[in-house]
Amino acid sequence: MSSSELKELDAGQASREEFLTTRQLSAILQVSESTVRRLTREGRLPFVRLTSRLIRYHLPAVREALEGTPRGPRRARRNLEALDQEQQQLRFDNS
Repeated sequence: MSSSELKELDAGQASREEFLTTRQLSAILQVSESTVRRLTREGRLPFVRLTSRLIRYHLPAVREALEGTPRGPRRARRNLEALDQEQQQLRFDNS
């Protein structure tokens, strides 16, 4: 095989590897498979359904979705408190 054929083969394998099984995704995210399935049911993880039983995950899309997901009410409350403090610091009046 020539080097260009090897590069094409590697590129093809890389694109296939981007779509992960539930088990592979759970290992990367360091959570249980049931957590991945729960997040999928809740609509928090994007996925591709291959058949009625087979689904795959695109890792960049999953990471993007998780980065935009608030991590519970406590964190959301802290973010609101920080935003409120920041807005108060920007005021010039004494009220």
